[in-house]
Amino acid sequence: MRKIILLSFLSFGLNAAFAQSTSYWQQHADYKMEVSMDVKNYQYKGKQELVYTNNSPDTLKKVFYHLYPNAFQPGSEMDARLHFIKDPDGRMVNKTKDANGKDIKQSRIETLKPNEIGFLKIANFKQDGAVAQTRVSGTILEVTLAKPILPNSKTTFTLDFDGQVPVQIRRSGRNNSEGIELSMSQWYPKLAEFDFEGWHADPYIAREFHGVWGNFDVKITIDKEYTIGGSGYLQDKNAIGHGYEDAGVTVVYPKKAKTLTWHFIAPNVHDFTWAADKDYAHDIVKGPNDVDLHFFYKNTPKVAENWKQLEPLMVKVMDYYNNRVGQYPYKQYSFIQGGDGGMEYAMCTLMLGNGTLEGILGTATHELGHSWFQHILASNESKHPWMDEGFTTYIEDSALNELKGDKKEVNPFKGNYNAYYNLVNSGKEQPQTTHGDRYDENRPYSISSYVKGSIFLSQLEYVIGKENVDATLKRYFNDFKFKHPTPNDIKRTAERVSGAELDWYLTDWAQTTNTIDYGIKDVADNAGKTTISLERIGRMPMPIDLKVDYTDGTSETFYIPLRMMNFIKPNPNPNQKRTVLEDWAWAQQNYNFTIDKNKTAIKKITIDPSGLMADVKQANNVFEVK
Repeated sequence: MRKIILLSFLSFGLNAAFAQSTSYWQQHADYKMEVSMDVKNYQYKGKQELVYTNNSPDTLKKVFYHLYPNAFQPGSEMDARLHFIKDPDGRMVNKTKDANGKDIKQSRIETLKPNEIGFLKIANFKQDGAVAQTRVSGTILEVTLAKPILPNSKTTFTLDFDGQVPVQIRRSGRNNSEGIELSMSQWYPKLAEFDFEGWHADPYIAREFHGVWGNFDVKITIDKEYTIGGSGYLQDKNAIGHGYEDAGVTVVYPKKAKTLTWHFIAPNVHDFTWAADKDYAHDIVKGPNDVDLHFFYKNTPKVAENWKQLEPLMVKVMDYYNNRVGQYPYKQYSFIQGGDGGMEYAMCTLMLGNGTLEGILGTATHELGHSWFQHILASNESKHPWMDEGFTTYIEDSALNELKGDKKEVNPFKGNYNAYYNLVNSGKEQPQTTHGDRYDENRPYSISSYVKGSIFLSQLEYVIGKENVDATLKRYFNDFKFKHPTPNDIKRTAERVSGAELDWYLTDWAQTTNTIDYGIKDVADNAGKTTISLERIGRMPMPIDLKVDYTDGTSETFYIPLRMMNFIKPNPNPNQKRTVLEDWAWAQQNYNFTIDKNKTAIKKITIDPSGLMADVKQANNVFEVK
C-alpha cells in the first residue's frame, strides 16, 4: 500500500512538473536611461537603471548583457568573420590588392583608428545597491550577481556606461554614405534574453537579434540643432519642437541653451533606437486608427520629392497589414533615413533614403512589415531568421502587389521561387535550422531566410488553401503577439485553423534541405480512356493539384491528397470542375489514375498550375499531347 501511495505521489509530482514546464512565461525588463551625446567626438555617457522581473521557474545566479558597439573594433568576431567568409558584406570591406597584385577584400573594421572604433564601457554595476562582479568578453558582459534572483521576483540593476559611435556603418554608426550624422541602434547595454531554452547571449557577429519585452524611459541630451527620430513617444514635444510640436505652437528655446534633452517613453517593446541629424526634414502623416506616421529625411529637393510621394503609400501599406495580419498596437511609427540598407526597430526603421521612389517604397514596406513579425511577434531572429525575414517578405510582396491595382500579378512570389531554385542548384543550401551567424556564405543565408521563409507561407497557400493561410496569419498574430513564438507555433496554428496535419511540412521544409520534385512519367491510352502516371522524385512530399486542358477548349482539375496530411484542400477554383482522387502515400513513389477521355482529346496536362509548389525541376511538370 505504501509503495502504491509513493508511486502515485511521484506520478503526481512528475505530472505537475511537466504541466509547469509547458506553461508559457517570459522575462520582463524596464529600462530608465539618461544619455548625453558629445557631437564633436561622437562619444556619449549614460546611466541605466533596469528593473528585471524573473518570471521563469529558474533561480538566476548570472545575467548577460549585449555590448554591441564593441563589434566595431579590430580583432572582433565581426572583423574576423569579414576576413574568412567567402562573400563578405560589400558595405564592410575595401577592395585592394595583396603583395602579388591579386584583388582582395579588406575588412574596414580592421583599419579603424582608436577615435573611429565603436565601444561600450561599463562601470559601477550594482544589483539592488550591492556591487556585482562583471566580465567583458567581446560584445558580451557577464555579470555574476550579488544575490540570486529567485523565480517570480524582481531585482534592480544600475550601471554607468561610456560609448563611442563607430565610423563603420552597420546599422549603427556615424556620418554614413547619405550624410546622416548619427544612427544609434544597438547603442546601450542591452540585457540578453533568457527563455525556456536558456540564455541567448549571442556575440554580435553579423545579424539578427532577440530581446526582452519591457518599457523604456529614455532621456537624450544633444546639441539643440539636431532633430531626433526613433522609438517611443516624445514627452515634451512643445518644448522640443523640431516638427513634433502641436499645430499653432511656436517653440522658443532659452537664449543660453546649447542643448536640448529629449524625453521618450516606449511601452511594451524589446529595443530602443534613435537617429539624429541637423538637416532632417520631419513630416507627420495620419495613418490608420489615428496612428502618427513620422518621416525623417534629408531636406534636399530630390530626396524630399520621393519621400513626399512615399507618405500616402505607407498609409495604404499599414492599412493593408492591419487587415491582413492584425492591428498595429502603437500610436506612432517612424520612417527614418539613416543606417545602411534597412533595419527594423521598435516603432521605427532606419533605412536608406536616396535612390528611386520604387526602391525606398520597397524598403519601407519591408521594414514596416517587421513591426508585425519581429516587434510584435518577436520570434528569435538569430535562431529562426526565416520566421521574421521570410514572413515579412511574404506580406511585403503581397502589399506591393496590392498597390498595383488592376495590374496585380497572379503570382507575386514568382521571383522568390526562382531565387530558391538557383540556391538549390548551387549546392550551397543549408537547413533553416542553421543559426543566422553560421551560414557558410551570406547569399545562402539571405535566400534561405528571406526567400525560402517567404515560400513557407506562399506554398502553404498551395497546401491548405489561401483562405486558411489568411486565417492562420490572423490567429497566429492574435495568439502570439507580445510573445516569442517558435516554428512549432506557426505550424500548430495552421493545423488548428485548417484541420490538416502539417508536421511533415515544417520538418522537411524548415529542418532539412529535402526538395520537392514531381513529374508526369507517362500518359497512355487505356481502352478509350487515358491513364496518367506520376512519380515522386524528390524526398519532400506534397499533395498534387493537376490540371487537364482538352482540345475542345474545356479543362478540369484533379486533386491528389497527401495521405499523411489527413486533409482535403478546398477547391481553389470553385467555378472549375475538380475531382478528388485517392490519397498518395509518401512511401509509394509512383501514382496512377485514369480519366474517362481518350488521349486524343487531351491537349495538355499540368502539375500545379498555380506555380506555388516549389518543384525544383519543372520540365517534367507539363505534358503536351502532340
